[in-house]
Amino acid sequence: MLKIKKLTVHYGPLPALKEVSLEIKKGEIVALIGPNRAGKTTLLLTLSGILETTEGKIFFEEEDITNLKPHKIVSKGMVHIPQGRHIFPTLSVFDNLMIGAYMKRKEKELIREDLEWIYQLFPKLRERKGQRAGTLSGGEQQMLAIGRALMGRPKFLMLDEPSSGLAPIFTDEIFATLSEMNKRGLTLFIVDQEIHLTLTISHRGYLMRNGRLIKEGPASALIESQDVKTSLYYS
Repeated sequence: MLKIKKLTVHYGPLPALKEVSLEIKKGEIVALIGPNRAGKTTLLLTLSGILETTEGKIFFEEEDITNLKPHKIVSKGMVHIPQGRHIFPTLSVFDNLMIGAYMKRKEKELIREDLEWIYQLFPKLRERKGQRAGTLSGGEQQMLAIGRALMGRPKFLMLDEPSSGLAPIFTDEIFATLSEMNKRGLTLFIVDQEIHLTLTISHRGYLMRNGRLIKEGPASALIESQDVKTSLYYS
C-alpha cells in the first residue's frame, strides 16, 4: 500500500532522514519507534506532504506521490493526525467532526453513517457533541482528532504520539479503538513513546535512530529485542 524508497530529507544543510526505505501493506498496523529526535515525526510530515524530500520516492497504492501537496495526499486517502491534536477549540465537537467531512460534504447519507460510526467508537463524543472542543479533557480531544480524521474515510491513517499527555485510562481506550479500527480494514502507521503498548497492537515495527531505520521485524520480536531496549533507554 505504502512504499518508501531511499528517502532523504534535509533541514537546511543537515540530513534529518537518510535513505529510509520501508513498506506497509494494506490492513497492517505498523509501529515506528525510536528515541527522541530520531526522525520519526519528520518522516510523517514528509509522507503527508508538509516537508519536501531531497532524494528518494514515496508510492501510495503504486502511485508516485513524492512531494505532492498535502491536500492532494489527503484526497488519495492518506491522513495524518499530528502530535498536539490541532482541534478547533472554539467550535463544538459536532462542528469539528463536520470539518473532517469537507471532501464529501454533498454526500449527506455517507456523512450520517460515518458520524454514527464515530459516535459508536467514541460514545463520549456523542454525549458532548454540542460542547466546545476546547473544554474537553486531553483524552476526549484525542478522540475528537481521530474522529475528525475518520470523517474523511481515510484508507491509511498516520498518528504521531496519540497517547501524549493522556491519563493511562484514556491511553488504553485510544489504543483499543485503534485496534478496532484496524479490524474494520483501516491501515495504521503509529509513532508513540508508549513503546510496549504500540507494539502490542501492531503487526510489525521499525526502529529508527539518527534518521535511519536500523531494525525491522514482527512487533512481538521487537518487544523483546535488545537492540530496541538499548536504543530507547541507553541512547
